Amino acid sequence: MIDIEARKKALMARLSELDTRLHEIEDELDNPPSKDWEEAAVEREGDEVLEQLGQSGKDEILRIRAALKRVRDGEYGICVRCGEDIAPERLDVLPDTPLCKNCAAAVAR
Repeated sequence: MIDIEARKKALMARLSELDTRLHEIEDELDNPPSKDWEEAAVEREGDEVLEQLGQSGKDEILRIRAALKRVRDGEYGICVRCGEDIAPERLDVLPDTPLCKNCAAAVAR
């Protein structure tokens, strides 16, 4: 049995955490570059990593919002592909997953 309210609270907490992290990344990326060429090159590499982390965060936010929509629609924990229940153990690991284990494996092929 899935405790939907607990899952919703966990998803909302993760969404808040990601929002905070993305604002921190944006603030860091807004810093003016160093005037020293070597430092600027190192900063640029760091900025690229931050940009990748930011994109990963944005992708996760989209998945979480989709999961929260499924909660609102009464469809959370049901595979969007086959309609079977998603195992609670899978939701423990991937709370925003829209797919059961079998459908996820089929999509990955």
